Amino acid sequence: MFFAILAFAACKKESPPKEPTIELIDASPTSILEFQDSIVIRFSYKDNNGDIGDESPDDYSLEVKDARLPNPDLYHVQPLAPTGTELKIEGELKVLINTMFVLGNGNSETTTLTLKLKDREGNWSNEIITPVITVHK
Repeated sequence: MFFAILAFAACKKESPPKEPTIELIDASPTSILEFQDSIVIRFSYKDNNGDIGDESPDDYSLEVKDARLPNPDLYHVQPLAPTGTELKIEGELKVLINTMFVLGNGNSETTTLTLKLKDREGNWSNEIITPVITVHK
């Protein structure tokens, strides 16, 4: 009897995760001049039901948190698949981070940026963290 239950449990299919997954491809440059240089972050995404992004520009789906600050910045992401469809999607997104600056009194500071992506159901992806970024005055 035990083996029959074990065999049945082993045959049970796992449903694919609902939350999107992301993976860092690149973040550059990692040394910038405050108020002048921008950082480009490229990451890949996968989502099993294609509900990343929203048509409303007031809906923010991407969170970017500077390790030096208590709160993240939020960004709008346009739909990456037609709204109302349910299909597996994957691709690459590029985010441009402008106007970083030194917060303290020194001539430079280091930080990292942590990103995560939210789908229309409110499921958050895993977090990715950039390499250390140095901001110079």
